Amino acid sequence: MGNEGHIENISQITANLAREARKGRGAASNRAGRYERFAGEACDDGWGSLEEPLDKLRTTIQADKSRTAITRNDSPDLGFDRSINAYRGCEHGCSYCFARPTHAFLGLSPGQDFETRIFAKHRAPELLRQELSQPGYSCRMIALGTNTDPYQPAERKLEITRAILEILSEFNHPVGIVTKSALITRDVDILSSMAERNLVKTIISVTTLERDLARRMEPRAATPAKRLAAIRTLSCAGIPTGVNFAPVIPALNESELEAVFEAAAEAGACEAAYILLRLPLEITDLFKEWLLLHAPNRARHVMSRMRDMHAGKHYRSEFGLRQTGSGPSAELLGQRFRLARKKYGLDNPPLRLDASRFCPPPQTGDQLTLI
Repeated sequence: MGNEGHIENISQITANLAREARKGRGAASNRAGRYERFAGEACDDGWGSLEEPLDKLRTTIQADKSRTAITRNDSPDLGFDRSINAYRGCEHGCSYCFARPTHAFLGLSPGQDFETRIFAKHRAPELLRQELSQPGYSCRMIALGTNTDPYQPAERKLEITRAILEILSEFNHPVGIVTKSALITRDVDILSSMAERNLVKTIISVTTLERDLARRMEPRAATPAKRLAAIRTLSCAGIPTGVNFAPVIPALNESELEAVFEAAAEAGACEAAYILLRLPLEITDLFKEWLLLHAPNRARHVMSRMRDMHAGKHYRSEFGLRQTGSGPSAELLGQRFRLARKKYGLDNPPLRLDASRFCPPPQTGDQLTLI
């Protein structure tokens, strides 16, 4: 009887999520962020209000008022100490995105708000030029796409990322780009020029080769086929391009690791990486909701496997563990990665970009040097 009650409870939860979910959006709900004092919950007011169709969620773009372009970090498990994110929030709507909790700092939901209320850093190119021109600036690779995708749909019109690349090219500054958008091929002209100077490398994130699964997990990102085509276009243009199988979701897309690497290698990728699913802060509950809505038969197994890889927890944020996990299952995944990377020729040493070329271009009014 208790088991029947549990099944009925799950069925009710799933039904409630289905009512709140919106077509073309990744998050199933718009649950309040961790800093909010109050949280709302839909309930029937006696007039059948829960049966009324919800308004379509439209994306809004607002100006971000950040005073700096470059963000710095000292994380020991990242291969860079500085990055630029042209946007806050991401319309791709990836259900698992570890950046979702950042919207809570704005008083917004990490759920549907994160993918519909986008903040664009219009001044980022101007601020970047100022920061790179400072006398004490020390050049090291800047990463684009570390928190939100630099080529999300808003970029097609706003071209903030393109303007940033133009400045980095002008300063001979190395840059690494991570994206799951085919829009990156628009900027082949800039990227190929930078590649000739060993100033750029790109990483395309491929989560699955199954179009239907990709549509459910990443509703507004490029299809798997278009991402592989982007790898081919970039590689043919002489731009070093790798593939990132991320995130690896146990019992959902985990079995595709080898197939993704094989397809990426055939498209011209030269290196590979993977990242285990990360579930910080609000993401745990948001991802559970997504599982109940889109993969109810696998939900328990997925979360059980996550606990198996994180010593009984859904997630551990410690450096060295947050991206790979630990234990027999995590070790087996790492072994599969190393074997597949070698088998498909993706085990090349990480490309080291050239920071020695960095030189701020002369500005109007600068005194000329005497040679």
